[in-house]
Amino acid sequence: MSMTMSQKILAHRAGLESVEVGDLIMASLDMVLGNDITTPVAINAFKNAKFQKVFDKDKISLVMDHFAPNKDIKAATQTQQCRHFAQEFNISHYYDVGNMGVEHALLPEQGIVTIGDLVIGADSHTCTYGALGAFSTGVGSTDMAVGMATGKAWFKVPSALRFNLTGKLKPYVSGKDVILHIIGLIGVDGALYKSMEFGGEGLKNLSIDDRLCIANMAIEAGAKNGIFEVDEITMAYAKGRTSRDFRIYAPDKDAKYEKVFDIDLSMIDHTVAFPHLPENARTTEQWGEIKIDQVVIGSCTNGRLSDMEAAAKIIQGKKVAKNTRCIVIPATQNIYLECIAKGYLKTFIEAGCVVSTPTCGPCLGGHMGILAANEKCVSTTNRNFVGRMGHTTSEVYLASPEVAAASAITGFLSTPESVL
Repeated sequence: MSMTMSQKILAHRAGLESVEVGDLIMASLDMVLGNDITTPVAINAFKNAKFQKVFDKDKISLVMDHFAPNKDIKAATQTQQCRHFAQEFNISHYYDVGNMGVEHALLPEQGIVTIGDLVIGADSHTCTYGALGAFSTGVGSTDMAVGMATGKAWFKVPSALRFNLTGKLKPYVSGKDVILHIIGLIGVDGALYKSMEFGGEGLKNLSIDDRLCIANMAIEAGAKNGIFEVDEITMAYAKGRTSRDFRIYAPDKDAKYEKVFDIDLSMIDHTVAFPHLPENARTTEQWGEIKIDQVVIGSCTNGRLSDMEAAAKIIQGKKVAKNTRCIVIPATQNIYLECIAKGYLKTFIEAGCVVSTPTCGPCLGGHMGILAANEKCVSTTNRNFVGRMGHTTSEVYLASPEVAAASAITGFLSTPESVL
């Protein structure tokens, strides 16, 4: 039977020769992930179920990233509960202040997740790891608890959408523009409980960071997961990051897809998602004049080194606009160090930006940049729902690091070309 990439991973992990769309299967997991918000709920469920041990201390990752460093007593208490659980069960991959990073940037960077893995995480953007040819998806905290105890999870096999990529992106256009374009095309429910599968000759023109960004936002189209075909770029990224054996899953040539989309990367322009949905995608001619109060460059979507580099090149030698705040958040400690070594942090600080330790912070309206009433923010994060980053009357404009950096300089929603 012909299968997609996702279906092959699920079949293999379930010990089956093949699966069909709609099948309910029990599959073995390569990694179970939680953070400082979702893990306490999972720990409570774990205790209530009277589980006595975890299935594998090396296949659980607990990353304290959302309210890190702890923003208040409640956040400190939640982290303390996670810390004690990690100590009790000798969890190998526990990351706290000093060695943590934003979870979906940290796990690929450290080789904790890799090619062909089956990963669940109590965070919706766990779908990020599909950039490595893995099946990864967000689950609830109860599923996380059972996963930690048993190493297994139930799945309903999803149908798939195929995205054939051709061409090459224009200068200053990146993966964020690609995924915003796609979500604008199919809508926030256009891939509901489906696998978004990416391939085609244009794949060679997308960096691994572009792919991580695109897979990260598959959930914003309602997808169960996003996944990329494995190629030389994937292999080069994985090399040296993990000593684990991995398996590459390629789609069958006659795999069945609900729909096939042909995406010419060369035709994609700077794309911004206007409030209050990621599907509200607009290109430059539709922007108009939008005065902004804040810019955020970071998150699990666009906090990687290439994002920092892109922003720094645009900001270099310039100043953040008067009455505009710019917050830069490298996604991991390693990225933070690289930004220091390459001079990016000096560039940001001299321009008038504030640079934060790795944290999710403002992305979910947690801390480090909450918006007041009626404020507008250009952000490289992944959601712009009502009240997502603060007051319910504030507005979030989702953009690439290039557009965000340019907007910080002008004080208005702007293209990078306008400041270069």
